[in-house]
Amino acid sequence: MKTFKFLPLLLLFIVASCSTIKVNSDYDKSVNFSQFKTYAYMKSGIDKVEISDIDKKRILNAIDQQMLAKGFTKSETPDLLINIFTKSREQVSVNQFNSGWGYGWGWGWNPYLYGGQTTVTTSTEGVLYIDLVDAKKKELVWQGEGKGDLSKKAEEKDKIVNDFVTQILAQYPPVLPQK
Repeated sequence: MKTFKFLPLLLLFIVASCSTIKVNSDYDKSVNFSQFKTYAYMKSGIDKVEISDIDKKRILNAIDQQMLAKGFTKSETPDLLINIFTKSREQVSVNQFNSGWGYGWGWGWNPYLYGGQTTVTTSTEGVLYIDLVDAKKKELVWQGEGKGDLSKKAEEKDKIVNDFVTQILAQYPPVLPQK
């Protein structure tokens, strides 16, 4: 009976783990991040990103929201330049489910007799990189990466993009080690 109490928790964990965004970041440990107060986009880099203009706009709007929430101001003479880069790939999953009892090579489980079923599903995994570049030195000072499942449904894209950007920029500024 104890097994049934943990079953809903296990199912919730499995479902949650399938829809998460994995986030990483890296930064230059010699940089004082408190000096950065303003930002702008690196137009030459943004123009090279090979996604639709609508998706670019979604990403840039989500970045604007997060940067403003962190106290940054958009500026013509910024401290930081923001660039983005994206990648995607198709994931194919093949699942086989076999059920049934019978005989063949002996009594017991025989996957060739009853209820064999194979399902094939595809999904798109996307990666979003957000680079923060010191505008004066033209050096990368921080990079965040988010990886997760994408959707082709327009009504889901805004939420997915916001989740990606929010989780990536939650790691900025980096927590510097205490001296």
